Amino acid sequence: MDTLLDLLNSRPLVNGEEQDALGDPVGGKRWAREHGGEGSLAELALLREARDALQNVVRGESPPAALSSLLEGVHQIPEFTSDGLQWTVKTPPHARLAVEVVLAWAATEKQLPGRLRPCANDKCQLFLLDRSRANRARWCSMAVCGNREKARRHYERTR
Repeated sequence: MDTLLDLLNSRPLVNGEEQDALGDPVGGKRWAREHGGEGSLAELALLREARDALQNVVRGESPPAALSSLLEGVHQIPEFTSDGLQWTVKTPPHARLAVEVVLAWAATEKQLPGRLRPCANDKCQLFLLDRSRANRARWCSMAVCGNREKARRHYERTR
């Protein structure tokens, strides 16, 4: 789940300017390797495609079927081990990380439906995974976005 959130949040706004962790080959290669990838140009292109598609799905702008193209040619192979039945995902090496992120999204939607969502701050491009009991988290960071929103509302009430 951490890699899923890291990918979704790999294009934040910093001082109103978009920063893309996957935008340049050097930074993208470093990001991919830190998350278990190889860092090839093909992998980075697929990760950017996966990020954009996942962001649209999480925002509700696209249906989950929009992720189908990322899973083309992917197979799960059953294998018996001492721990029982295990499923191994078979995919081209450059696609493995993007496929794992899509599978992590699917698992998150199944285990924690509706808890992966965009930050409620319109000026923020980040996403959050609400692990609270009440499922009422709205901001990617209470210290940043939540505080700004509360300060803005307080200012409007006291004007």
